[in-house]
Amino acid sequence: MTSEHAAYDVIVVGGGTAGCVLASRLSEDREVRVLLLEAGTSTASLPDAVTEPSAWPRLAATPASWGDRTVPQRASGAQVGLPRGRGLGGSSAINAMVFARGHRSSYDSWSEHGAKRWAFDDLLPYFQRTETAVSGAESRGTAGPLVVSPASRPNDVLLACLDGAVEAGHRHAHDISGGLEEGFAAVDLNIVDGRRQSAADAYLAQALDRPNLHVVTDALAHRLLFSGKRCTGVEYGVGGRVHTARAGREVVLAAGTIGSAHLLLRSGIGPEDDLRQAGVDVFHPLPGVGRNLHDHPRANLVYRTRRQVPPARNNHGEILGLLRSTPDTEGPDLQIIFIDIPVPNPIAPVENGFTIGVSPMRPGSRGSLRITSADPYAAPLLDPNYFAEEEDVRTVLSGIATARGIARSSSLAEWGVEEVGPGLGAVDEQSISDYARRHFSSYCHPVGTCAMGEDEVSVVDSELRVRGLDGLRVADASVMPSIPSNNINATVYAIAERAAELLRHS
Repeated sequence: MTSEHAAYDVIVVGGGTAGCVLASRLSEDREVRVLLLEAGTSTASLPDAVTEPSAWPRLAATPASWGDRTVPQRASGAQVGLPRGRGLGGSSAINAMVFARGHRSSYDSWSEHGAKRWAFDDLLPYFQRTETAVSGAESRGTAGPLVVSPASRPNDVLLACLDGAVEAGHRHAHDISGGLEEGFAAVDLNIVDGRRQSAADAYLAQALDRPNLHVVTDALAHRLLFSGKRCTGVEYGVGGRVHTARAGREVVLAAGTIGSAHLLLRSGIGPEDDLRQAGVDVFHPLPGVGRNLHDHPRANLVYRTRRQVPPARNNHGEILGLLRSTPDTEGPDLQIIFIDIPVPNPIAPVENGFTIGVSPMRPGSRGSLRITSADPYAAPLLDPNYFAEEEDVRTVLSGIATARGIARSSSLAEWGVEEVGPGLGAVDEQSISDYARRHFSSYCHPVGTCAMGEDEVSVVDSELRVRGLDGLRVADASVMPSIPSNNINATVYAIAERAAELLRHS
């Protein structure tokens, strides 16, 4: 058990995607003592289903997930489940294993708040550093820890959907994961030899025997410790006992969009009014902490088929499209993903069929994360404020029209396709909009609560340092000022790779 006041050079809080990358890369230097704290369990204690690609929909209801839910959303009046990983590997151990960079244009807005040198071309070397891309496509990595490739045998119904998209006039992309193309194609997946490859598998496993790396699981960070304005350590709990670890160089928060902001707020770092209302002493006013929370919502069109859909061999969502909701949109802002199971829907149960998911990739809606007390075991209040902006609804309407065109294609005719949800009774704009607002789900891509930039609402600067404090950085999805047009895991890997380099050179 960790002793009181144990000393390290760098403490990484959070053993998810970013934390595994940081712990592995930083401990490559045997002179750097690294402590990795993870609130969940070791990989050996995660559910067996974690390794099975098709089992991921069940993982949100297991101890491998925090089980978060939003506050009731104004769009629907209902709470929305927002699963995030708990355990080594974090959300990379429970997600749907899609590995895509998002289109390069979606990173352009990161500079609007002053983030310097974080455009797509700046991130490209770090994207490449993460991966060994089997496709060998242009601009892809060839020697990274993650082995990524499209499904070798996509489900037949998904291939029919792809044919339907091409028949409807959409481009068949070569490498939809690379960030340079629009259109439809099989997407890269974090599946190797039929098993999930998480960040813990790809990065952390190879580092666990290093004597300068100490990993503590079931360790919930309570608060950050300071000497003046310098962060000097972390107080954390394991099995009912409180421990203190000291950092000689830096503390890096890698607990994700929810966890990192939550820890800053519990430590008295954030909007003054929010902290006072929660009964937390204000240590360092920083108005942007917990603000700017946003996520990809997803509306699902559910189809029944007369022809039997083959059993899933991969992750269910093996083929997707990235396109523009209107011709004059600056870059693709809409994703359509084909899913080989009929997801639960509010209209009628479907035993055999498939789903077409529609998601606005560059949503304008913004929400917040707030705390109710300094108790580290009290869940924060999460309000992504889905569909607050009408532009997000319009993007979904465009996607639903596109999806329906694909479903009507001759490529899918032999499957005997019938739309169940929302159903062909929803034909006018109002009824389709109402369906999307009421019956969406989270795509589980929250970002933005510790946004990067150089203005007054930014939380971290362009070197990921918390503004106004020393010895403290954040390196995870929370620093994204705006969400890229992708399932965000690939971008988190790249952010962490760049953060490791920044730390090595600090």
